[in-house]
Amino acid sequence: MDMELSGKTAVVTGSTAGIGRAIAEALVAEGAKVVVNGRDETRTATAANEIDASGNAIPVHGDLGTREGVDAFVERLSSVGEIDILVNNTGIFKPEPFFDIPDEEWTRFYEVNVLSGVRLSRALAPAMRDRGWGRILFISSESAMSIPEEMVHYGMTKTAQLSVMRGLAKTLAGTGVTVNAVLPGPTWTDGVVDFVASLAEREGVSVEQMKAEFVPRFRPKSIIQRFAEPREVASMVTYLCSPLASATTGASVRCEGGLVDDLG
Repeated sequence: MDMELSGKTAVVTGSTAGIGRAIAEALVAEGAKVVVNGRDETRTATAANEIDASGNAIPVHGDLGTREGVDAFVERLSSVGEIDILVNNTGIFKPEPFFDIPDEEWTRFYEVNVLSGVRLSRALAPAMRDRGWGRILFISSESAMSIPEEMVHYGMTKTAQLSVMRGLAKTLAGTGVTVNAVLPGPTWTDGVVDFVASLAEREGVSVEQMKAEFVPRFRPKSIIQRFAEPREVASMVTYLCSPLASATTGASVRCEGGLVDDLG
C-alpha cells in the first residue's frame, strides 16, 4: 500500500535506536525525509547514515529534556525546511519502588516524557496549521492505562501524554492537522533488553529464557503473549502519519498486544 508520504518531512525524536529508529526507517522507506534525533551528535549522525545514506535521513542532535535543549533543537531544525510530521518519541523509563522515587525523578520524567512533546508541538504545529496539513503523534504506552506498580512515575507521564494529545487535537480541529497517540505494549528495544538481562542475572537464568517468560509472568493479560518488535509499532505509526489516516484524530491507538483489558 502506498502511504502517500513522498515529499513529506518528518521529525522523529529519540530515533537513534529502538522504536524511534524503527519509525524513522519505516517513514524513509515510504518516501519521506526524516530528521533523526538523539542527544549525542556523533551517534545521531551515525544512525542517520545507517538508516539512509542518500540524504533522506537527516541528523539533528539535541537533548530534549530541557527547555533550552528543545529551543536549540528547534533552531537547528530551521535548516531542514518545513516540517509536516512530528513524532514525539523521546522518553525514559526506570523501574523504581514508589516510596524510593525522589521529587527530582518525578520532575525529570515529566520534563523528558511530557514537556518535550509539549514544547515541540508548540513550536511546530502553528506552521502545519497555517499550511492546512500536518501530523503530530505521541508515543505513549499501555502503561498510560495500566499503571505499572514498579514505575508509577513513568505511567503518570504516559497518561499525561494522552491528555495533551486529546487537548491539542481539539485545539487543531478542522485545520487538517491530526493529533494522535500510539500505545505500545512490551517491546523488545535496547532498554528493555537491558532490563530483562538484569532480571535474568538476578534469577540465574538466560536472557532468552527470561525473554520468553517475561510477558506471561509480568504482563499476563497480553493476548499475543510475547514482546512486540519495534517494526510492528512503526507500522502503526507510519499509517497514522499518512494522508490515509485523515479521519483519525484525538485517538489513543493501541498497539499493545491486547494487554489493556477494556473495549475502548
